[in-house]
Amino acid sequence: MDRNLVTQKIISAKVKNKMTWCKIAESIGQSKEWTTAAMLGQMTLTARQAAVAQELFDLTDEETLWLQIVPYKGSLPTPTDPLIYRWYEIVSVYGSTIKELIHEEFGDGIMSAIDFKMDIQRQADPNGDRVNVMLSGKFLPYKTY
Repeated sequence: MDRNLVTQKIISAKVKNKMTWCKIAESIGQSKEWTTAAMLGQMTLTARQAAVAQELFDLTDEETLWLQIVPYKGSLPTPTDPLIYRWYEIVSVYGSTIKELIHEEFGDGIMSAIDFKMDIQRQADPNGDRVNVMLSGKFLPYKTY
């Protein structure tokens, strides 16, 4: 047993039971963005959150424990899925621009992916609906020593 097998079981139960990430998130008590990342193996659940997931997805006690272990975040291979790969393309094309503008505004440092929020919404547009993604991370300046 490992976390990847638990993730596969969660996805299978989600499909079989026609669940949505929004409804799952309501049960877990977190945002749909965080909950989806957690169910896909990228976040650590509390004991209470894991117990809710156990009930939702009919997980064993061992599978539920795997949800509470710190995962290897971001350790997935480079994706070939077109939607995910577009994010790699965005960073490839606009990464240096984002870096320059953050440094100009905040100074030398990074945007945290730990103290972080994300919100994904549909935005109506007469030329075709748009995907609105908001990323908000705490600025962490580099320290001199």
